[in-house]
Amino acid sequence: MTKAILEIDNASARALFLDRHALATRSTHVLSEAELHALIHKLGFVQLDSVNAVERAHHMILFSRGAGYQRELLHTLHHDQRSLFEHWTHDASLIPMEFYPHWHHRFTAAKARLKHPNWSSRIGDDPAKVISRVRTHIRKHGETLARAFDDKGGGGWWGWGPSKTALEHLWRTGELAIVRRDGFEKVYDLSARVIPDDLREARPTRKQTIDWAAHTALTRLGFATHQELAAFFALISIAEAKAWAAAALKRGDIVEVAVTGDDGSSKPAFAFPGIEAELAAANAPHREVRFLSPFDPAIRDRKRTLRLFGFDYTIEIFVPERKRKYGYYVLPIMEGDRFIGRADMKAHRSDDRLEIKGLWLEKGIKLDKARKQSLETALAELGQFTGATRIDAGALLRRAKA
Repeated sequence: MTKAILEIDNASARALFLDRHALATRSTHVLSEAELHALIHKLGFVQLDSVNAVERAHHMILFSRGAGYQRELLHTLHHDQRSLFEHWTHDASLIPMEFYPHWHHRFTAAKARLKHPNWSSRIGDDPAKVISRVRTHIRKHGETLARAFDDKGGGGWWGWGPSKTALEHLWRTGELAIVRRDGFEKVYDLSARVIPDDLREARPTRKQTIDWAAHTALTRLGFATHQELAAFFALISIAEAKAWAAAALKRGDIVEVAVTGDDGSSKPAFAFPGIEAELAAANAPHREVRFLSPFDPAIRDRKRTLRLFGFDYTIEIFVPERKRKYGYYVLPIMEGDRFIGRADMKAHRSDDRLEIKGLWLEKGIKLDKARKQSLETALAELGQFTGATRIDAGALLRRAKA
């Protein structure tokens, strides 16, 4: 007899998803090195982004989960403790060092990209010569920034000149590593000086990496489609994730479930056989209001965010100003297991002011006394974190409407 597929109601799905994304609770104490590393390990990675309209993405992501998060500790884990490495997932990210061996497949794939027009047009007619010169410089001088070379490029692709292109190529192929960020500028060195030998020399097979990536993604998502498994680390293809899921189902390592969306519709997904116990053990969602980064991993998949939470979100940074619906840097506002609105913000560091340029509540959300107080508390915490002594939001809070 075929076992009935477990139906996961929307409230339970939200609770498990938020619990797995470390959003079900929020610590208030100062995080230790071990606690911060454990948090990043739980998330799988933390995305880096240069936009600093309110706070850089990596700091905001961690602050949303721990009010006592201190920026300097992330530098300690990355540069001093070497317990994190920087590389690509779906974007530039800080990743637990123990995951490093599985990035070797990405390094191998990156070696072929030097012939792509985007790369060849930047590095020039003699790539081998440029790469050799950059490699020799780093071997001799150690930690190096792109500004150490005087051949800065112009125009698009971030102004990469030949030497910067060579640095990026050597980093993406694994020969170099990012030691730290100076401001937000990458500091490169030989991987042999940064990555522990056992991790740098390990060579998992493609099958081992597919199994690791899919299993690790499902652990951190709670339930997922094969597309979501592939997208989590962006290390494996959808076809590889699909084949993994088929084999895992046959072995009984995973089960099929049906996840109810915010609109009541059901979508098939995969989970581990202990999913019912996981649902029962999930922490109840944190009730207080908090702001999330536009790059938060919980909202990275916009279609999933809409399906699970009924929250339609788009980052409008790259949308021309006249076409924006909300604003340049709009932070989702979470309360419990739902998104109650969004706010366009900007930190004016020169005059210690956090400006809330726009505030929009979701349909049916009312700004009652308790919610207004919780929102003001969250704004005060965010202001303190960004170094703002003044919160410029009074008029918006007074006239906010659903």
